[in-house]
Amino acid sequence: MIDFHGKTAFVTGASSGIGLAFAKILAVKGANVILVARSGDKLRKLAADIKKESKVKADVVVADLSGPKAPSKVYGTAMKKGYKVDVLINNAGFGTHGEFHTLSADREHQEVMLNVAAVVQLTHLFLPDMLKRKDGIIVSVASTGAFQPVPYNAVYGATKAFVLSFSEALWAEYRKQGVRILALCPGSTDTNFFNARGSESSFAKQRTTEGVMETALKAVQEGSHTLLMAG
Repeated sequence: MIDFHGKTAFVTGASSGIGLAFAKILAVKGANVILVARSGDKLRKLAADIKKESKVKADVVVADLSGPKAPSKVYGTAMKKGYKVDVLINNAGFGTHGEFHTLSADREHQEVMLNVAAVVQLTHLFLPDMLKRKDGIIVSVASTGAFQPVPYNAVYGATKAFVLSFSEALWAEYRKQGVRILALCPGSTDTNFFNARGSESSFAKQRTTEGVMETALKAVQEGSHTLLMAG
């Protein structure tokens, strides 16, 4: 079994949803956590709760990762504080909904920057040290929508298809070098995703974020490259 005690996890989108679940459970398992999101107040409260409940280090980095220089800045912050990141959780992301021509071009660009560019940049920054140590974990959150075009969610589906393809390719490149890489593809999950994109979920039943995270860690342990959580 993977021992997380004393390791450090860098979790994006940590203020809610799947990112929040990853941060809490990894802390319970003994990992120090670096929490990244735009919501400073939520992150600081989460960090305080984690320190109290799990007795590990919990640091906060407030950032909007859709900015072109943001990934490099948050990486630099982690390095300046002396962290050795063992686990990277690329969770930050959002979706838009509607006929493509009616949606804001700026918002669609921001979606690509966060869902795709930030994932690539952060992975590129943290991976080399993991390879030097021949040890590391990278989980990037895709979606069941990564496996087919998604009308009215065209950009979201395309960004998650990128995350899936990117992660599977890196798994093939580095699976014999000690770095475990997983594309996590959850279906409908009990988060604020649908509210944030301005629509309602059409699914009567949703998974819990804790259930998604625990299943993801099992897949990492087994060396899987993709975890599809359909149905």
